[in-house]
Amino acid sequence: MNLAAELAPGLSGLDQLKAMIAAGGVAPIGESLGFRLAEVGDGRAVFEATPGLHAYNPIGTVHGGYAAALLDSACGCAVHSQLSASQGYTTLELKVAYHKAMTVKTGPIRAEGRVVTLGRRAAFAEATLTDAAGRLYATATSTLLVFER
Repeated sequence: MNLAAELAPGLSGLDQLKAMIAAGGVAPIGESLGFRLAEVGDGRAVFEATPGLHAYNPIGTVHGGYAAALLDSACGCAVHSQLSASQGYTTLELKVAYHKAMTVKTGPIRAEGRVVTLGRRAAFAEATLTDAAGRLYATATSTLLVFER
């Protein structure tokens, strides 16, 4: 499913993402993992979630891949927000640093991504993952390939 194409063909990346939020749309990965795009601006994207048992690993904490998926989404959509209607992107590299383990007791979390630089072929973004009290759980840096669709 390509939500951007279905919701707002011909619009800029920022307008596509705004249309998705307005329509209450959630990308399939967000449905699977229980997170949603909550805010978007020029070069900025925020995802919200509440970690649950669905994201646990065998040692009794939230799997690191859950945090990585949120951070990757925040970085990617921050870049998406600065693309034209004819451009696309894909993650080339994601580096995640885990600062604190999450559990079901963590409560609501926010992954906030921002564009560091955007070039013709490559973009660089960073993101943080925090709880409602502002405690830092993970950070990420991302390199993304920008291309014409």
